[in-house]
Amino acid sequence: MTAIVLRDAQIDGIPGLDLRVRDGRIEEIGRSLSTRGVAEVIEARGGAVIPGLHDHHLHLHATAADAASVRCGPPAVLERAALAAALATAPGDEHGWVRGVGYIDTVAGDLDATSLDALHAARPVRVQHRSGAMWILNSAALAATGLADATHPGVERAADGVPTGRIWRADSWLRTRLPRTAPPRLDSLGATLAGYGITGVTDATPDLSSRSLSALAAAVSDGDLPQRVHLLGVPLDEGRSLPERLGVGPYKIVIADSGLPMLDDLVERIRLAHRHRRGVAVHCVSREALLLLLAALDVAGDRPGDRVEHAALVAADTLSELHRHGLRVVTQPGFLAHRGDYYLDHVESGDRDDLYRCRTLLDAGVPLALSSDAPYGPLDPWEVIAAATRRATETGATINTSECLTPAQALAAYLAPLDDPGGPPRRIRPGAPADLVLLHVPLRQALRDASAEVVRRTLLAKAPPVL
Repeated sequence: MTAIVLRDAQIDGIPGLDLRVRDGRIEEIGRSLSTRGVAEVIEARGGAVIPGLHDHHLHLHATAADAASVRCGPPAVLERAALAAALATAPGDEHGWVRGVGYIDTVAGDLDATSLDALHAARPVRVQHRSGAMWILNSAALAATGLADATHPGVERAADGVPTGRIWRADSWLRTRLPRTAPPRLDSLGATLAGYGITGVTDATPDLSSRSLSALAAAVSDGDLPQRVHLLGVPLDEGRSLPERLGVGPYKIVIADSGLPMLDDLVERIRLAHRHRRGVAVHCVSREALLLLLAALDVAGDRPGDRVEHAALVAADTLSELHRHGLRVVTQPGFLAHRGDYYLDHVESGDRDDLYRCRTLLDAGVPLALSSDAPYGPLDPWEVIAAATRRATETGATINTSECLTPAQALAAYLAPLDDPGGPPRRIRPGAPADLVLLHVPLRQALRDASAEVVRRTLLAKAPPVL
């Protein structure tokens, strides 16, 4: 990218402005800018130019792998026969394995190896629960991975000591038992993200292996992934240098509801991260997990940058505690649009007001960032923005509309820097990186429609423009 001029754009609510980009940075904003020596002139035709969106919590390799996996849950699969048919017709990978995603027990009950064998026993099968917390393996997969002799605490066992086929919160470890395959390519995902207007992402995968870290670094360096990337799963003792567009964020800690840690152990993990001059990014889905984190921070102390991931259930009396500890929250209201009917059926009515809070977090002075949690939640940021402003389920019911954000607030929660989620939104200013999104329409109309169709073009600094 040498020089580009965008003509007749709306910038910061002001129509009729031109913007010149040179060598990946915004050079000038004004009216009737010179186009001499520029490589391209883009006629904005009154469309808004906004900073590129940042998805503050997703899982890059899992999202790329998800595209090649068989759907095992709603909306594609709703009952047992459909699941059996989906597994039977799945092509499998080069090693003959079938990888399923998105399972929930409303389809065929609580799966284990035996019940999965009844659905498909001919090939090794692993199916991920849609929460991302558990894999279920059939007997062929158990045999192939040698889990009978495994000692990992995530391997669930029956009373007789035999593995049930359920593996909890052990993705990195399980990967070492599977046939060796290269991490999935990220070029297609990078193009999809750019098509949504996303120019930066935070990968929230915990405990990244050296191989995964190398693959991510290569994807950024080679341009397969043109976005800026922030990593939460970099080990504390990792010392390698990383590409310019790849940064290290707070240290990811998972408080798993399937096995809550001891308070002293959590305190020590937080202190260790802080000693390495990193904040912590702590996975908290339940109230119990959040209360445990707050208790641990009372002992370990706080560090700027500490953040809560998900905050799916936040009791009203913890809002002041989140503010007191200086925590920021990275949440995913998109789940309301994709799973809201399930929540209405399975979450007690008294708890629904605590689901995916947004407005009351801001009112309590807690910085708030929005994200997808892809592949587990919807990747499209405009869908998440719509969910944050409407809080509607799949069938149009609503969940605690007092938590609705304004469209401007929801967009702002996608515009903060990667290293400051919930902070002030980035602005279009001379000297700033030219990570920009050109919309088809003025901003107010785009937010009213809240659809990815409003994105006309995405510019990524130091990367080719993506149509």
